Amino acid sequence: MFVETEEYARQLRAMSPAEKDQAYARVGKWFADHADKIRYSAKLQSEDTATTVRLESAEPVITDGPFVEGKEIVSGFAEIDVADLDEALRMVRAWPGCPLVEIRPPLLGPLQGMGAPPGPGTPPA
Repeated sequence: MFVETEEYARQLRAMSPAEKDQAYARVGKWFADHADKIRYSAKLQSEDTATTVRLESAEPVITDGPFVEGKEIVSGFAEIDVADLDEALRMVRAWPGCPLVEIRPPLLGPLQGMGAPPGPGTPPA
């Protein structure tokens, strides 16, 4: 997950159009350089488009805005297919975008026992 900080957002807003074009070109090159390992990626809309559903009480509480009160916003993500964490770290070291990247492995196995419906092509239990 690609995470933007307040400082990074300020720096991005302060860039000239040419500087922004160069920054986005570096990110595009990173994606092109690693295209053989990237299964899917997406840039998320800004945090002001977020809707949060808190399920901690008897009734859900729905609010506008990001899910946490913080200074960092998840701005996008990429699903990569690599052998191990070391390979993921090698890729991330070259990331030219926002200053934080969080790496998480996927859950292994179906989520059926956890209340999630079966995915496409998954036989019923």
